[in-house]
Amino acid sequence: MATSKKGSSKKKGSSKKRSKAKKTRAIVLIVVEVLLLLAVGFVVWMVMKGLKTGDGDGSGMEHIDIEKENLAVNSGVNDYFEQQKTTVDENGNTIVGKGYRTIALFGVDSREKQLSSNTRTDTIIIAAINLDTGEVRMVSVLRDCYLNLTNGSYNKCNAAYAVGGPVQAINMLNTNLDLNITDYVTIGFTGVTSLVDAVGGIDINVLSSEIEHLNNYQISMVGTTEDGEHFFANAGTDYIPVEREGVQTLNGLQATAYCRIRYVGNDFMRTQRQRTVITQIINKAKGMNPASVTSIVTDSMSNISTSLGLDEILELAKNVSSYNILEESYHFPFDEYRTGGMIGAKGSCVVPLNLVDNVKELHRFLYGTEDYQPSQTVIECSNQIQADTAPYLGR
Repeated sequence: MATSKKGSSKKKGSSKKRSKAKKTRAIVLIVVEVLLLLAVGFVVWMVMKGLKTGDGDGSGMEHIDIEKENLAVNSGVNDYFEQQKTTVDENGNTIVGKGYRTIALFGVDSREKQLSSNTRTDTIIIAAINLDTGEVRMVSVLRDCYLNLTNGSYNKCNAAYAVGGPVQAINMLNTNLDLNITDYVTIGFTGVTSLVDAVGGIDINVLSSEIEHLNNYQISMVGTTEDGEHFFANAGTDYIPVEREGVQTLNGLQATAYCRIRYVGNDFMRTQRQRTVITQIINKAKGMNPASVTSIVTDSMSNISTSLGLDEILELAKNVSSYNILEESYHFPFDEYRTGGMIGAKGSCVVPLNLVDNVKELHRFLYGTEDYQPSQTVIECSNQIQADTAPYLGR
């Protein structure tokens, strides 16, 4: 296996293929900025308040330790990432660096702070941080992608989190994609609501076709009577219907409902809405003073679950200024290597035409490896996906 070139530009031979991918700033890029902002604020908050994570009273961030023996990593993958630490400069000198840190980021369909089990992932993000250059590259895994759930079944990949929590979701990513992820960060719907309210609302251009669905999603989250009062006395957020199209300031509940709209346009438009909301949050948060950032963190911590320990959060916070988030994003499976269709009882799925080709492309983009050879496990998963879906796709 040839040594990869960290932070290098893409080779001309593959540039044409990648130019077809969407190059707008996707939600995955902005989510990481939010998480880094929270990490910095969280450290300040802990120092000021003397609080600990996972204290069990609902005031702190949920922390879950993941035992390494419970994580699945395909044969040869750890060796591959060790090789990623070694590069050769233009003068032929061998340089041993820190390599990459890959983290799984999840956004879950949870309104009751049920962050670590029994909930499907609305957003699945792979974030690869080059520890030597500070470059951050990310790929969003389409939630309806048909993959190996690692429990003996193949299904939509967002089901992995619902069945086995973050550990199974991480194992699903590692098994299908030849990754060595050991940590995750999860944020729930109410976390987005808190963030928007903490920054004083955000301005969104609402389309007339989105109004009905936006209001219906609000109702689904808090419940209302016909006169507009919510069913749940402790819901904490009043239902205020959006009644007109155009640019307007949305509160947290309205903005979260806007993110969830899936009946106007396709799933790519849905992620565009999410991107718009999170971008607006970031733009407002960047202009706030430290005390206001602390307030945001205070409101949001109980809606975040992570396996990262305090020392790791401190490390992220210390290096936040050096991160360069690549303003280019991709969805997995990649445009040229996927199709879609009804796969029996599994419903409408996104299907990798060839998982092996997708994994090669993934490692090219995230780690700069131009000749990556997927493991035997990935080959077996690819063959099974093709066997399962061929009768429904006419292949």
